[in-house]
Amino acid sequence: MGVPVDLLRRVPLLSRLGDDELAALAARFRERDYDAGAPVTTRGSSGAGFFVIAEGEAVVGAIDRPAAHLRRHDFFGEVSLIDGGRRSADITAETNMRCWGISQREFRAFVKAHPEVAWALLEVLVVRLRAAEAAAAGRRPRRRGWWGR
Repeated sequence: MGVPVDLLRRVPLLSRLGDDELAALAARFRERDYDAGAPVTTRGSSGAGFFVIAEGEAVVGAIDRPAAHLRRHDFFGEVSLIDGGRRSADITAETNMRCWGISQREFRAFVKAHPEVAWALLEVLVVRLRAAEAAAAGRRPRRRGWWGR
């Protein structure tokens, strides 16, 4: 059994999908649990999974200087998911977390059949790129925060 469809329906990246498409995608996800304080991803490590948070919260970046906070319905891993490259950020569970993950292979097959997800993913990446550029230049991002909220 995969991720509950209701959880995927609340993920902005997947909001354009219909019920049948969400159900097909949901079956491809697997559950993952993390204890508070546990590393979820480590910058520079290999990994090509995409995750949606079902319960709990996480910190992106250093614990003492977080770049962002993640919570229910937020997602991460989309950069490595696309290129199969190294993780671009440290993510640490702030509380006990329950996530649902999908592999690069599974997600890629789904996106090829549902190009609207690819476009939504590009929109998210552009928001994050512009926020990173603004931060590097010492400016505040014009659009929503680093993680697209």
